[in-house]
Amino acid sequence: MDSFPDAHKPGYAVYSRTSLAIYDALVLGLSNRWIWRCPSSHLVALYDQHVSANHLDIGVGTGYFLDKTRFPVSDPRVTLLDPNRECLDKAAARIARLNPVTVQADALVPWPKDIGSFKTIGLNYVLHCLPGTMTEKAVIFDHAVPHLEEGATVFGSTILQGDAPRSGAARKLMQIYNRKGVFSNEADTQDTLRAELEKRFAEVTIERIGCVALFSARKPRLA
Repeated sequence: MDSFPDAHKPGYAVYSRTSLAIYDALVLGLSNRWIWRCPSSHLVALYDQHVSANHLDIGVGTGYFLDKTRFPVSDPRVTLLDPNRECLDKAAARIARLNPVTVQADALVPWPKDIGSFKTIGLNYVLHCLPGTMTEKAVIFDHAVPHLEEGATVFGSTILQGDAPRSGAARKLMQIYNRKGVFSNEADTQDTLRAELEKRFAEVTIERIGCVALFSARKPRLA
């Protein structure tokens, strides 16, 4: 694993070649439907609604959603950003038909200046893996804003804890993940997410399905 801030590593270092091989079935299949109560079809629909012909995906996982979504053009510009090389390689291979550009970087620190600008930036299942409070991890939106084209949209999803309705299984699994550092969402609520987005964007939408918040944000506020 390349050198990035140690405090950020637990949330992404868990994704090895072995764990990625079962990720789709375990997380996107079993956990999403039965534990978090937000079937992955809702997340595919979120991508279908927002993804553009010039898209940056942060925290790429296995590339599942980029593989399933309907891009508005046949040859989109797709860039993948993740600190984990295994994730980048897995996702890039899955959508090789789209000729994606890969960038190995930590999105919680300022992004490479030459990465370019985008019409959409996706942050799917990223925030709950980042360390700190929602206020601390929302710096990722500050890093995104300089890379947004005119009229661009930031969208994504995150698993909430706080006051989100959760089954006993969801509570137990979140407790385990937070203890291991895979999740850091003990204080994450829909209200704190909305507050951080509205500090930075004039148009914000959030829908909660199960204990997952699906969000989009447009029109960055002037600093």
